[in-house]
Amino acid sequence: MIADRPVIGITLDLEDGGADQYSRFAWCAMRENYLSAVSTAGGLPIALPLFPQLAHEYMAKVDGLLITGGAFDIDPALYGEQTRHPSVTLRPRRTRAESAFLTEAMARGLPVLGICGGMQLMAVALGGTLIQHLPDALPDALPHEQPNPRDEASHAVDIVPGTLLACIAQDRGRAAVNSTHHQAVRDAGRGRVNAMAEDGVIEGVEDPSQEFFLGVQWHPEFGIDPVDNALFRAFIRAAGEHG
Repeated sequence: MIADRPVIGITLDLEDGGADQYSRFAWCAMRENYLSAVSTAGGLPIALPLFPQLAHEYMAKVDGLLITGGAFDIDPALYGEQTRHPSVTLRPRRTRAESAFLTEAMARGLPVLGICGGMQLMAVALGGTLIQHLPDALPDALPHEQPNPRDEASHAVDIVPGTLLACIAQDRGRAAVNSTHHQAVRDAGRGRVNAMAEDGVIEGVEDPSQEFFLGVQWHPEFGIDPVDNALFRAFIRAAGEHG
């Protein structure tokens, strides 16, 4: 356990609100297990409101950035595509804020962990592109939007040897993961792929030029596989060393 817990900024989701929701007015949300995973691994989790104009101030206060997943997609225009698949759902304010946080974190060399959509945003920041809708692009792919509960595994991923993720996994070649996404990374740009699903879908991306810049397509905050907890511990350790 790190004596002085590194501060980990975790991105929030933003809901419009309504009569049948938590509030009639706009409200922010985060699943509790993002917070508990960071805390259990030795970090001090704090929530980051979606104010892109405050990215510089926020990133000056944290030792690491965790970009969470969510039920939305990145605007295809951000990776150079002119058309948008009908299944694509945008949350422009969230994407603007997370992009600003990520840009500032990269400039400062902060450790960054991206989960699901967070990994996809990291891939785009590295010059990569996305598959807008897996069932159309890869009709024979695994069911990446799993029918079983997300605290259960859906399929396995093969971890690429020689990557940071492989080092974190202590060279365990495979991990059991959950799967809740209809999009995927098509190519990682200047990044490096660190995990692949059995059907060839990219499941993880990292940037070897940075100390800790790693994203995974699954949700390790559920702690399904030993690799999940090891990933959070490595992220917190990197944030503590940076701070």
